[in-house]
Amino acid sequence: YITPTAITIITLSIIMGTILTMSSSNWLMAWIGLELNMLATLPIISKPKTTRASEATIKYFLTQAIASAMMLLSSTTNAWQTGNWDILELKNKFSTTIMALSLMMKMGAAPVHFWLPEVLQGTTLQTALLITTWQKLAPITLMYMISNNIQPALLMSAGVLSMVVGGLGGINQTQLRKTMAYSSINNLGWTIMIMALSPNLAIMNITIYIIMTTPVFLMMKNTSMKTLQNLTTTWTTSTAMTLSIALLMLSTSGLPPFTGFMPKMLALNELITQKLTTLATLAIMTSLISLLFYLRIAYLIMMLTPPMTI
Repeated sequence: YITPTAITIITLSIIMGTILTMSSSNWLMAWIGLELNMLATLPIISKPKTTRASEATIKYFLTQAIASAMMLLSSTTNAWQTGNWDILELKNKFSTTIMALSLMMKMGAAPVHFWLPEVLQGTTLQTALLITTWQKLAPITLMYMISNNIQPALLMSAGVLSMVVGGLGGINQTQLRKTMAYSSINNLGWTIMIMALSPNLAIMNITIYIIMTTPVFLMMKNTSMKTLQNLTTTWTTSTAMTLSIALLMLSTSGLPPFTGFMPKMLALNELITQKLTTLATLAIMTSLISLLFYLRIAYLIMMLTPPMTI
């Protein structure tokens, strides 16, 4: 049991950590914000007294600690070379590459995504919501600030890899939290890929993803939904909520005319404008893979929901 005082301190630490990172212009202050944020999240993940939750806490702590160490390595190397701790002055090639990988690990993008599905599976739905939405804000902001200095090839490769991993990983899942984790990796792929060409578009993409994911997790929590099988039986008790989940899933997949289609269309438009037609085609092909598991969830709901009787 966590006391109300502890809950207040933890909540404030998580909010303050993210705000500190997002508003700092110095690498050390950004690092302190991320550390504060991470340390406050650990008790929340380990709150359920199960071996799974303890395992998730350790995995989360180790990956975040490694990412923090990489972040310090990158910023100190850059300060050693240039004599500058300013976030916008990350000019060293080695530093930018290590920093990009560190931030990808912080938010759970491929190829350093391995912790995300495991951690989400070991925690409650509220904590999963926190990790897939709020915890991405600080690293995404830092990546946005240094996007001009990161090599575009690195961002695009990581983006496409995240899309493929997110798509293929989600197909075989029956656990909804793992499905949502791979959905998060897939959407991060789009965000990182377009960060190289249009950082503002990347921010819009992640914002829309957060807006669509939050209600899905809240509705899953409300109906105690954990597996695909739960999904097929929930319509008896809450039809409107289950149908909302189906529509939000279709939106997240990027199907027109839903909201999720807009950032993907704009991203593809940007790629084609920059004469990166091959990359655009690859992005469309990978989004088809992820569409498969979103459609499966929608199909399970739509087909198994009986016609409403008046």
